[in-house]
Amino acid sequence: MLSLQSVSAADQPTSSTSTSKNLIVLIGDGMGPAQVTAARNYLMYNKGIDQLTLDSIYTGQATTYADRGEDGGTIVSGVVTDSASAGTAFATGNKTYNAGISVSNEEVSKPFASVIEAAEAAGKATGLVSTARITHATPAVYASHVRSRDNELAIASQYLESGVDVLLGGGSSFFTSKDEGGRRSDGSLIPQFEAKGYTYITNASQLNRLNQNDEQVLGLFSSSHIPYVLDRTNEIPSLAQMTKKAIELLEKDEDGFVVMIEGGRIDHASHANDFPSTVQEVLDFDAAVKVALDYAKKDGNTSIVITADHETGGLSLSRDNIYELNLDLWDKQVHSSEFIASKLNEAKTLSDIKKIVTANTWITDLTDEEAQQILDGDGSSYGREGGYNAVISKRLLVGWSGHGHSAVDVGVWAYGPIIPFVKGQVDNTQIAKASAQVIGVSLTDATAELQAKYLYPKFKITRSNEVLYPAKPLAEALGATVRYDAKAGTVTLQKAATTLVIATESAEVSINGAKTSIVGQMDKGTLYLPLEAFNRLTNTTMSWDTLSERIIKK
Repeated sequence: MLSLQSVSAADQPTSSTSTSKNLIVLIGDGMGPAQVTAARNYLMYNKGIDQLTLDSIYTGQATTYADRGEDGGTIVSGVVTDSASAGTAFATGNKTYNAGISVSNEEVSKPFASVIEAAEAAGKATGLVSTARITHATPAVYASHVRSRDNELAIASQYLESGVDVLLGGGSSFFTSKDEGGRRSDGSLIPQFEAKGYTYITNASQLNRLNQNDEQVLGLFSSSHIPYVLDRTNEIPSLAQMTKKAIELLEKDEDGFVVMIEGGRIDHASHANDFPSTVQEVLDFDAAVKVALDYAKKDGNTSIVITADHETGGLSLSRDNIYELNLDLWDKQVHSSEFIASKLNEAKTLSDIKKIVTANTWITDLTDEEAQQILDGDGSSYGREGGYNAVISKRLLVGWSGHGHSAVDVGVWAYGPIIPFVKGQVDNTQIAKASAQVIGVSLTDATAELQAKYLYPKFKITRSNEVLYPAKPLAEALGATVRYDAKAGTVTLQKAATTLVIATESAEVSINGAKTSIVGQMDKGTLYLPLEAFNRLTNTTMSWDTLSERIIKK
């Protein structure tokens, strides 16, 4: 077996015969050890099934920590990750800050290529599948690059240029115009996808009708996230259905394929502390794992790797010093708490609350105290939904530490030649490096190609709507030297035969001794300059991509 050190250094193709033509990556977003155990216990005690599909291919566990960074203006250690930084790690093999989508942790960030982008460069077919918005953090890290995961409009636009063949999930509002009820002010992307040859679908019937002639597909089954298992209609496909169809479409490529499949709503249910929905979402994910595993066993040339980005909610399977779990009640909730919350929010009295709870659960004896707890809410942004889930969790004898992520290690499961590379205790970056190695593609080469094209700087916008960039880090990222002369009150940027001198008091710019009309700005001791100054410095014609908030170098 290869050592961890040798695998970690190897993202280049090797002469090893232990390679795979295809790769399937499955991510259970928010799926910590307790979520997995809960789903297994449900099957064992309620269905008479001994194990999850996952259990047969368990290989180890992964750390999840991110880089140090900012969160709402506060510096955080990164020990508790979010989906963006964790996703960047297992998609690209690099750590970054929370909220960063496959970019480096710098004032002027550089893009990191994912295993899907490296596979695209190698001629393989590729796909992204999720029960969350397809523009959400986990799918986004595989085929887009932005400084903030919230920039989902840019992520959708970058998918258009990504070359990813199959996109299945939620999030149509980020692809459609405001006139259509979407969020885009620049017009719908759907006609542009169709012009590139994509078949656009919006329901399960259309998904089922796709055939061998549909080489590229954009399937968006909800305006936001795909509804929870407990709330789905027949026209909303399950994760297993989407997985099966994605594989059918991608396996036609003679060069092989890479697909990432995310159970995105495990995370959302755990954030809300909705335990019954959490269990059902894990089972939905496990059904997709079975589809993938059945295919890999039949195909004989496919590797599978499965993990989670983090655990969500701090779930505990027991509480209040009671050595018991009310397992027989775990499937007695009719809808998700998200669905029930819309009704709870309209309630006026304790009697209203009791009627809603009785209609949607097994509970016919809700106390006044419990009803008041729901009516008051839990003090978080979840409000009455949070109060409701606190009542339900106590009755089910499960606990939560909060509504956020935790820093516990997560499981790793694998099948095929990739197993030795992800066995035992690994870091989440190892998932990407092993993925690239086992299918013989280079993350290094794909990253170099991206970094030759784009930079992602921090920036500021003036009152006159001009975009300015921090002079020192951007100049250095472009290969220039920077000198500050306190006595003269100047900053000098130099590259080759071009010298820019900026007076720190006025921020006026001269080039090779000649005055210019270029003026920057000093802000809290940092000098900012417009892009024109950097174009003159480098003798290039770089441009600013306003939507993706990046500099296009060429």
